[in-house]
Amino acid sequence: MHSWIVVKERGASHYTRYDYTAWGEPIRMDGFAPDGRWFGALPGTIVSVDGDDAESLIPKIRHVIESYKFRAYGDYHPWPGPNSNTFVQAALDAIPELNAVLPPTAIGKDYPYDGEWYGLTASRTGIFLNFAGYLGLKIGWVEGIELNLLGGVIGLDLRRPAIKLPAVGRLGMQLSP
Repeated sequence: MHSWIVVKERGASHYTRYDYTAWGEPIRMDGFAPDGRWFGALPGTIVSVDGDDAESLIPKIRHVIESYKFRAYGDYHPWPGPNSNTFVQAALDAIPELNAVLPPTAIGKDYPYDGEWYGLTASRTGIFLNFAGYLGLKIGWVEGIELNLLGGVIGLDLRRPAIKLPAVGRLGMQLSP
């Protein structure tokens, strides 16, 4: 799966989409439609915020995008990362009030973009161990229990009961953004 970030300031006439790709400018702005398909795959929403909450979060999101350290040509690596999912996970991690996680099919989400191999989860509700994106473990209220093996995730979502499986995703309660 490929994930991206879309924002729209209050009063703006259009949405702005940010992608992290392997070709062209690594962080691409408005290269694709905000709700466009990615190689035929229908887009889905991971988290949606609007109103005053969105207005306060957009500067934080833009700061993450502007300061993302893997922004040079050649930094992108499809596996284990950094890739598009690593990029979006960095934004989710920097803004814990979003209380969102990428699905288990988002290979690269667990790549240690900040160099940390252990610590608190992004939501600050649990802990993680990570060995260069090849092997990892997360245990937290928001994240659930996740074992990352070579980028694939097997786990349990405790907050919204579900099983997490590589290539399949979640089997259980539906998520709502």
